[in-house]
This record gives sequence, C-alpha cells and structure tokens, in this order.
Amino acid sequence: MGSRRGRAGRGWGGGRGRRRRRRRRRMRRTRKRKRRRTMSRGRRRGRRRGRWMRRRMERETMRERERENEREREGEREEEREIGRGREREREREREREREREREKRREERERERERERERERERERERERERERKSERERVRERERDREREQRKETK
Repeated sequence: MGSRRGRAGRGWGGGRGRRRRRRRRRMRRTRKRKRRRTMSRGRRRGRRRGRWMRRRMERETMRERERENEREREGEREEEREIGRGREREREREREREREREREKRREERERERERERERERERERERERERERKSERERVRERERDREREQRKETK
C-alpha cells in the first residue's frame, strides 16, 4: 500500500497537500497556526463520525428491533405450540377414555354371554332331569303292565 498522507477528502488525515489549489493570496499575513490546528482537530473529531456512523447506528437499532420482534414471534409460536400440545393431550385423553369405554362394553358383553350360557346349561340339565323322570315313569308303568300280564297268565294257567 502507498502512503496514506495525501488522500484528500477520504478520511485518514489527508485533505491538505496534493489537491491544494494555488490561490494567490493578497493578504500574506501569517495566522497563529496552533489555534487553527486545535480547532480543526476538534471539529474534525465531531465530523468524522458523519453519515456512515449514523447509518451504522441506525442499522444496529434496526437489527435490535428485528431481534426483539423475532423473540416476540418465537414466544408466540412457543405459546401456540404449547396450546397445540395441550389440545393434543386432551385428544389423547379422550381417545383413552373411548378405548376404556369400549373395553368395558366388551367385558360386560362377555359377562352377559357367559350368564346366558350358564342359563342354557341349567335349562338342559333340567330337561334331562325331566326326561329321566318320564323314562322312569314309563318304566314303572311297564313294570306294572308286565306284572299284571304275569298275574293274568298265572290265573289263566
């Protein structure tokens, strides 16, 4: 890189020299240099921050605002998600209850079925009992009949 001495109007301390216009000065009176230098130095210190600094600051503030907004949005999204999760949990609980009810119904149905089965079994048992009763009755009747037959035969003999 070249020296930075003569960069007129580009910051980094140029601006006197190189670009100096040759003006004929009528009043060739020497000024008190020190005063001028300090003044310009002070002034320059203020001026140097200029537009770009302002722009930079603005950019910073913009970024800050953006970040804030982003955080806000993120918070809202998080809340939304929480609400969504809550709803999801509710639905899950509802489904669980449904399943429980279904199981209960099935259990009751099975119970009823077993009860009916037992009832039928008892009914059959009674039926068999009656059948036996009838058979035994018939048997007795037959026995009596035979006895009578025998009696009659004996009498005829």
